[in-house]
Amino acid sequence: MAVFSHVLKRATVLRHRIPHRKMSNIPENTVYGGPKPQTPDQRITLAHLKQKHKKGDPITMVTSYDYPSAVQLDIAGIDICLVGDSAAMVVHGHDTTLPITLDEMLVHCRAVARGAKRPLLVGDLPFGTYESSTQQAVNSAVRILKEGGMDAIKLEGASPSRVTAAKAIVEAGIAVMGHVGLTPQAISVLGGFRPQGRNSSSAVKVVETALALQEAGCFAVVLECVPAPVAAAATSVLKIPTIGIGAGPFCSGQVLVYHDLLGMLQHPHHAKVTPKFCKQYARVGDVINKALLELKDEVIKGTFPGPAHSPYKISAAEVGGFLDELKQMGLETAASAVAEAVEKMEKH
Repeated sequence: MAVFSHVLKRATVLRHRIPHRKMSNIPENTVYGGPKPQTPDQRITLAHLKQKHKKGDPITMVTSYDYPSAVQLDIAGIDICLVGDSAAMVVHGHDTTLPITLDEMLVHCRAVARGAKRPLLVGDLPFGTYESSTQQAVNSAVRILKEGGMDAIKLEGASPSRVTAAKAIVEAGIAVMGHVGLTPQAISVLGGFRPQGRNSSSAVKVVETALALQEAGCFAVVLECVPAPVAAAATSVLKIPTIGIGAGPFCSGQVLVYHDLLGMLQHPHHAKVTPKFCKQYARVGDVINKALLELKDEVIKGTFPGPAHSPYKISAAEVGGFLDELKQMGLETAASAVAEAVEKMEKH
């Protein structure tokens, strides 16, 4: 027993002597130039959003699905990063948002959480993960936070069952963003991706459903594909922020999909998933295509990689030894290839 106590005491002393390696989003050496660490007071919280809304300051939100885009949002100072179920269409190539699973969404959430340290992170609950019961809804929302690293969740629609689900999730201690107007998960009953609020009864429904989500405890509501006057009406009666997407300029904030606003999907095949309301702030897809064509051309011509992109050298003395070893092994063809390669590299 005394021996055991001595070993335990010794282990404790050693443990205190060994410096604890703190994990962060920056590697310990300077091989990589990662994003700068964020201090807690730089994080966007619900309190920050309420303050911005109270002041009338516009809220910025962008949909992101992976680490690189999340880092860009972080650097740009975007307020909210939404990990949307639109990943089903934009990233996975589906025609609708319906096929994506919760497990797939969690992969996207975790990647975004590693890259975006400043924005409020909101994860979409995908179709089929919150409709059956309030327990299913809460369980799914819990996974988005615990396993996905999100700060809040978003769910679509404001039917009585959706409002009940939103309320249950809020009561479970999880922040909820609502979503009305065009709700892509409901295309089965909507008859496709169709704008909402284009007649008086539909317009009233948009306002009523937004109010219902506010009553359920949502901290904000997305208004998608509704006429600007309808969005203005909803924004004026709500005490929480409205985030517009194809809903005109009268919302408390705006959201666009990362790939859409950058013009990444330029091929005609992608026209079906590039919405009319999206302003393309760049045409990155054209730049990517040009770069790929240049790569293809240089590889075919044999100009890439040249000396500038063949940085790993072997000395003349080592080449000689290498040639001798190859010849002793009976690999004359390989030895000839080495001599030819050396000659060509020296010419450059």
